[in-house]
Amino acid sequence: MKTIAAQPFDFTFDPACTALIVIDMQRDFIEPGGFGATLGNDVSLLSAIVPTVGRLIGAFRAAGLTIIHTRECHRPDLSDCPPAKRLRGKPSMRIGDPGSMGRILIAGEPGADIVPELAAKPGEIVIDKPGKGAFYATRLGDILAERKITHLVFAGVTTEVCVQTTMREANDRGFECLLAEDATESYFPEFKKAAIEMIRAQGAIVGWTATVDQVAAALG
Repeated sequence: MKTIAAQPFDFTFDPACTALIVIDMQRDFIEPGGFGATLGNDVSLLSAIVPTVGRLIGAFRAAGLTIIHTRECHRPDLSDCPPAKRLRGKPSMRIGDPGSMGRILIAGEPGADIVPELAAKPGEIVIDKPGKGAFYATRLGDILAERKITHLVFAGVTTEVCVQTTMREANDRGFECLLAEDATESYFPEFKKAAIEMIRAQGAIVGWTATVDQVAAALG
């Protein structure tokens, strides 16, 4: 067993039963001209964490542990994209519309892919998810069960939406969860701060938080 000096208290885990889940580090959310930018967001906030996420992935690769990447995207015919999701709000472009990196959030289009710096390596798992949570309508639960995973470390974007949703889904399924604080980000800094506080409140009601350096030190 190993221990991470986390908040609100130490996080103890067996590396052999631990996986890293990197949520939605996709071009459409992170790069200029992508879907995130068309919504009026400052994507530089998200792109700034790419090196930190890379360090976390590197620590898990060096330890030979399970790494899972997720991508939020939909089928080309949008049959897995409810109108309630696609039509909400008044964005300049919607899911499925042609964008500067292909059709927005459509599987197989350039914008839906992971940023090149964090691309999955052979043997790493990539899960396409139609929802905000990575367990909904995917094989994630089965994959974790097959690998006897009990503990999860999270990174990715955005903190308060897809990352927090997946952590809460995992918490309800009995997984022990830790969020790497400096390897996650939001278009709204105050939302990230609030989400982190919610996650670790009341004795880690959803999970623990720690820095990438703290996680890497424990793995090393």
